[in-house]
Amino acid sequence: MSAIQNFAPTITAAAGENASCSVISRRLNSTPCAAGISFPCQNGRFGASRLALVSSRKEARNRSMRMALVDERVSYGTQTTDRSAVLAYDLVQGAHVNWNSSMNKSIPEPPTAVLLHGILGSRKNWGTFARRLAQEFPMWQFLLVDLRCHGDSASIKKRGPHSVASTAFDVLKLVAQLRLTPRVLIGHSFGGKVVLSMIQQAAKPLARPVRAWVLDATPGKVRAGGDGEDHPAELISFLRKLPKEVSSKREIVNALVQDGFSKDVAQWVVTNLKPIGHTGSLSSSFSWTFDLDGISEMYRSYEETNLWKFVENLPRGVHLNFLKAERSLHRWALEDLQRIHAAEDLAAEEGGGVEMHVLEDAGHWVS
Repeated sequence: MSAIQNFAPTITAAAGENASCSVISRRLNSTPCAAGISFPCQNGRFGASRLALVSSRKEARNRSMRMALVDERVSYGTQTTDRSAVLAYDLVQGAHVNWNSSMNKSIPEPPTAVLLHGILGSRKNWGTFARRLAQEFPMWQFLLVDLRCHGDSASIKKRGPHSVASTAFDVLKLVAQLRLTPRVLIGHSFGGKVVLSMIQQAAKPLARPVRAWVLDATPGKVRAGGDGEDHPAELISFLRKLPKEVSSKREIVNALVQDGFSKDVAQWVVTNLKPIGHTGSLSSSFSWTFDLDGISEMYRSYEETNLWKFVENLPRGVHLNFLKAERSLHRWALEDLQRIHAAEDLAAEEGGGVEMHVLEDAGHWVS
């Protein structure tokens, strides 16, 4: 069974303002597949307005479909967080998967996909996505990871530098520890560059062929944002000025909106606040689940890391899919598009794989 092949030409996903799930469906085999995407924006849930996904220029453009929403309360397979691991993670398994890393090594592992979040995100961002895929593809399992300095991995101390390369090495160590050989890698923004770095660093423990989806990240320079866009560097800088403990999520949302950030992003950011229990106190306060100093260093590395040489000289058995958010123009210069299309043509001639896709009417935060 091969990995993700193609997005279907046009997909629409509709969700109300209070929708509790995201919708993504793919066929993890050799036939064309479909997907609709929305990223977290409110109370840790997934919700967005209509999204249309336009495929690469190689495909027809007139088919469409509407995916059913999946109740967030439904879970498939098992979820495990191993506190002794190199990173915190969940392993979401399809109903036909009966495997864990402690089993006899002679028992083959099921096909595995790894999903990586962006800066200031967490593995929870992918929860609904993974549960839907586990339902659709019961023979597969999906590894959701908290990257260093994020989520539950923030309490697992890591040596510097906090970079794209070191973050990729963390994930490679984790999949080796779990005795996995992932067939599919999916990363959003910072996580997209981490995916590229993972493939660049190691032939194993990655499968060949391996298929990667890089969601709204270019291989090279990260350019300054335009009007109307939330700027991650500015967001990190703002959050670093806040106290480590806060009394109200609403106050943080209001402060972010007053400083010019969108309400959706403000509501998403506060999902990284966890309650602090104080003995004898009726009031609750909250602390951040991430290491902002480390994250600031990671974002600088994201801006500076250049992986164009790797993309333009792709090794055999690697297929890259780049997804551009249509309104994320500040991250996609004409030069970026031209170089990816050139790599697309070259890879096709040499039996490799690079494809470009566009997510219509969406910004970098895909909302």
